[in-house]
Amino acid sequence: MNPDLSMNIDDLVPGKIVETVKLAKLLPEVYVYRDLLDALRRHVGYRDGNWETPAVDGDRDTFYVYAYDWRKDNVANARELVKRIARLKEKLGRPDLRFNVVAHSMGGLIARYAAMYGDAELSNSDEKIQPTWAGAVHINKIVMIGVPNEGSADAFATLLEGYSITEGLRRRVPLLNKLTAEDAVSTPAVFQLLPHREAVRFLGENLQPIEIDLYDAAIWRRYGWSPIHDAGFRRRFSESREERLGNGFAHDKLTSLDLYLENTLKRTRRFHDALDAAGPSQSPVMLLAIGGDCEETLNSPVILRDEKHSRWITLTRPREYRLSTGVKYSKRQVTEAMYAPGDGRVTRASLLGMAGNSVNLSLAYAVFGCDLHGQLQRNKILQDNALSAIVAEVMK
Repeated sequence: MNPDLSMNIDDLVPGKIVETVKLAKLLPEVYVYRDLLDALRRHVGYRDGNWETPAVDGDRDTFYVYAYDWRKDNVANARELVKRIARLKEKLGRPDLRFNVVAHSMGGLIARYAAMYGDAELSNSDEKIQPTWAGAVHINKIVMIGVPNEGSADAFATLLEGYSITEGLRRRVPLLNKLTAEDAVSTPAVFQLLPHREAVRFLGENLQPIEIDLYDAAIWRRYGWSPIHDAGFRRRFSESREERLGNGFAHDKLTSLDLYLENTLKRTRRFHDALDAAGPSQSPVMLLAIGGDCEETLNSPVILRDEKHSRWITLTRPREYRLSTGVKYSKRQVTEAMYAPGDGRVTRASLLGMAGNSVNLSLAYAVFGCDLHGQLQRNKILQDNALSAIVAEVMK
């Protein structure tokens, strides 16, 4: 976690897309993207394509899987996607080719940035951002499955508590968390999943909205959010042997850790501004939304003051509590205040870009089902909608 965000790299590289996962011998195999890929192969007749050695006729009836490092900055992954598509078109001898993108969750944010800005780096200045749609020469339409277009409060919870990859088991088997909160805070992409500035919603102890600037590192310090402000973590971080500071930053590790958080939040703000920016003309890339709206989904964390221990408590899961005045809030009341319809991770409003009314998505259409976030791509009806959106282009 270096203040120079470009230095936060390691030797790991992304491999293939995860089709199935076997978590333990006694647990059933978890299907991730297998059903969606099989639908492309069996129901539409598409073949698996190879980015490096595409077939002669790889410009039709072929899909190419973009496996990316989900820990990295989303802009970096978007720029790499544009570069890969450009190289692929050159190998295919089809400079006019435009792709339809099927994107799940974070992948939709990467695809949208790629379409809106092409291979352009994200500016660090405070100048107003305006889409160029430079990526529209490569991208025709984006089918967005469970995409947090205005962020996700569940990502905020991940930075505080960690993340479970066992989607349907999350509330019943919390020990199956595979991404700890300490892992999460070292991952810029998780911060970039936070609610956007106009979609941020926090509640005070009386369950009424309070104003919170999620891009302000001082706010995170005040409320003790994330392991970065945990005394034990800070001690271990300061005692660690790794020395990768440099670039003029102080060799005080805790100072560098705090600067890392500050710079990451600034980068997150600019990324959100870029996605929310409205251009002078209508989008040349068609956007279609597929999501879930039957699950209770975190939308509004609650901040409580524990005067007895002189600390702040942030609730990301509802529970009963009583104020010092004697007023009691039941778990049901808290649940109704904290949750909104969604897929368990992304609210319906965020997918549609209506959580803060700051996003100009201009959706062609949207369709919803009753599935958890990690299962949306397995829903047969939603699959049919996604495939129809792709095939309709060919049928024309």
